[in-house]
Amino acid sequence: MGLELYLDLLSQPCRAIYIFAKKNRIPFEMHTVELLKGQHLSDAFAQVNPLKKVPALKDGDFTLAESVAILLYLTRKYKVADHWYPQDLQACARVDEYLAWQHTTLRRSCLRALWHKVMFPVFLGEPVSPEMLATTLAELDVTLQLLEDKFLQNKAFLIGPHVSLADLVAITELMHPVGAGCQVFEGRPKLAAWYRRVEAAVGEDLFREAHEVILKAKDSPPADPTIKQKLMPAVLAMIR
Repeated sequence: MGLELYLDLLSQPCRAIYIFAKKNRIPFEMHTVELLKGQHLSDAFAQVNPLKKVPALKDGDFTLAESVAILLYLTRKYKVADHWYPQDLQACARVDEYLAWQHTTLRRSCLRALWHKVMFPVFLGEPVSPEMLATTLAELDVTLQLLEDKFLQNKAFLIGPHVSLADLVAITELMHPVGAGCQVFEGRPKLAAWYRRVEAAVGEDLFREAHEVILKAKDSPPADPTIKQKLMPAVLAMIR
């Protein structure tokens, strides 16, 4: 059995892995695990990933969870172009720095923006107060400023002149609030230009394909009450 990836393209890290594998012509079999149906919480999926999260990787008898670990595994096994995860010590450290930073900052802010603006009121039927939404969007704005000032600065990409894993992970995060209708790039010309460069480096068709699901998130039908009850604890833990 070859490489198997367990993904839902609603998920930011799943999109990063999907784009990376497709862009680098890494052969894989995709298993869709539908988050909004609670399939990741099933006993069957727990046999693949006991953490009950996507993404997950299975390579023969070897299984792996956590998106950054999966991306690094793929870069090493398939010996992709050096710019994705450079061998140069300091350039590599810059990628590591971004990947370590984003988990509790950009990812959290983008995830909260999507859920507070769209998924709670539309999918779960749970109102979000104007004050809570305003606080969430203000936090997102602060994090976007950090992304620009600390990581992008005046470079073409987050690490330097070439696209890297850092850019791929970052852009898939930002498409979460975009899917919620947030004008992430408005008034941020440097960030908007970076977005266009990353999209071009990945390939516009692949980029659109990977983000089709998230861009339709606001059209999600209301959750079945049983699914809602199953999902709520995990959702609340994820965005707190």
